[in-house]
Amino acid sequence: MRSDTVKCGLQQAPHRSLWNALGVTKEEMEKPLVAVVSSYNEIVPGHMNLDKIADAVKLGIAEAGGYPVLIPAIAVCDGIAMGHVGMKYSLVTRDLIADSTEALVMAHQFDAMVCIPNCDKNVPGLLMAAARLNIPTVFVSGGPMLPGHVGGKETSLSSIFEAVGARQAGTMSEEELEEYEEFGCPTCGSCSGMYTANSMNCLTEAIGMGLKGNGTIPAVYSARIRLAKHAGNQVMELLRRNIRPRDIITERSIRNALTVDMALGCSTNTMLHLPAIAHEIGFDLDMRIANEYSARTPNLCHLAPAGPTYMNELYEAGGVYAVMNELSKLDLLDLDCITATGKTVGENIKGAYNRNPEVIRPVENPYSRTGGLAVLSGNIAPEGGVVKQSAVVPEMLVHEGPARVFDCEDDAIEAILGGKIHEGDVVVIRYEGPKGGPGMREMLNPTSAIAGMGLGSTVALITDGRFSGASRGASIGHISPEAAVGGPIALIEEGDIIKINIPEKTLNVDVPEEVLAARRKAWVPRKPRITSGYLARYAAMVSSGSRGAVLEIPE
Repeated sequence: MRSDTVKCGLQQAPHRSLWNALGVTKEEMEKPLVAVVSSYNEIVPGHMNLDKIADAVKLGIAEAGGYPVLIPAIAVCDGIAMGHVGMKYSLVTRDLIADSTEALVMAHQFDAMVCIPNCDKNVPGLLMAAARLNIPTVFVSGGPMLPGHVGGKETSLSSIFEAVGARQAGTMSEEELEEYEEFGCPTCGSCSGMYTANSMNCLTEAIGMGLKGNGTIPAVYSARIRLAKHAGNQVMELLRRNIRPRDIITERSIRNALTVDMALGCSTNTMLHLPAIAHEIGFDLDMRIANEYSARTPNLCHLAPAGPTYMNELYEAGGVYAVMNELSKLDLLDLDCITATGKTVGENIKGAYNRNPEVIRPVENPYSRTGGLAVLSGNIAPEGGVVKQSAVVPEMLVHEGPARVFDCEDDAIEAILGGKIHEGDVVVIRYEGPKGGPGMREMLNPTSAIAGMGLGSTVALITDGRFSGASRGASIGHISPEAAVGGPIALIEEGDIIKINIPEKTLNVDVPEEVLAARRKAWVPRKPRITSGYLARYAAMVSSGSRGAVLEIPE
């Protein structure tokens, strides 16, 4: 066992004395050492139950003959961090999570690992760490929140953000807004729609690193505790069989995940995280390949914010395996990929069935014949920009209008809430990319304000930043190259006509090339907003959003 390095032999007597100091018995030292990497904290609602998940995982490991050791991973609550400087610190934690997990596991020579993430960045961060460390690993998340109920309707976090815009517009009373505050997020768990956390937890099943139900069993269901015990059992089986993350996370399984992504209608953030995970195994996943998968993959689910259903309903309808079984009818999945169950994808989904054809549409009757995401290209976005097309109203699939240009999110929100944005406008928010932000802030506040003020079917928004999975509408993010490195989005001027055509996958500014060339010649880089600390180091090392915003050593 790898952990013998820190437990066995004459030279390890000091090490054993420290194990003794921890209360570890001689018998326990003879067992495989298994890291239980828990993102538990008391600031993220999706993580407040992870202590119970970790306890169950530890029981499962011990029952199967391992010695579990709890170690931490950080996490940010994107909702609490939204709309202020804190959001600069969200995406950047993905790499801190991967790096710190690598450091702890390598320093103590663990034999295997169970990862317990839940919310947005610690799911991909721990997947990156698993691929990097390549020791037997199973994922078990904390599970999704149940939807809230306001005025007889189911609600989620995005409903509350949009309620702020409605209150600002005078179409909602203070008392109604308070009702949303009180009842919108009723339980622990990752917010209840197909937002980034739930998207990535579902895709962990599709990639093969999570067991059945990992993405959909609600956080408050006892089935989640049983799943955690099984995860602890299963990691010991993977250790016995020497099945490792790089046997599971392969180019083939990532392509499976991209297909499932299109069927589920996942968050646009998956177009940052799947390339970053692929990068860890040496696979260059260009986000523009998404259009190829979208063209052949039907969109089977319309979960909030794209539709009226929530994660608990997806669970009850059969979950991710039922979606994958539908896709297998069209031969869209590689069924031979090995998974953390020890079985292949085909063996896992055999017998899974769709219990609710309204929540999971059959492939014969999809919501659309194409997938949930699209990548647009053109003279604004030579390297692409991402939109959740399944959450765009039909009348906004093709749109053109005057640019309303803002060099940061804060100025745009002020203009939107101040009534300065009008029907037909295209809001442009730039210098919010990975380098320019730095940190590539999510734009849930402006998209929700647009929707809440009744402009969701007439106003588009484009940015080199990114969007929360809770965003909906003609919201096009990750525009690359970003403004901070001189990308064409930096050259747009107030009043320029922006042309968006989602079916044709194009995004252009209607300005002659010679005019753009003159603007490019006159363009002057902005001084960095932040020049010290982690964000400054991040800005110096981060790649384009089109490549997953991965960290690279500067040449």
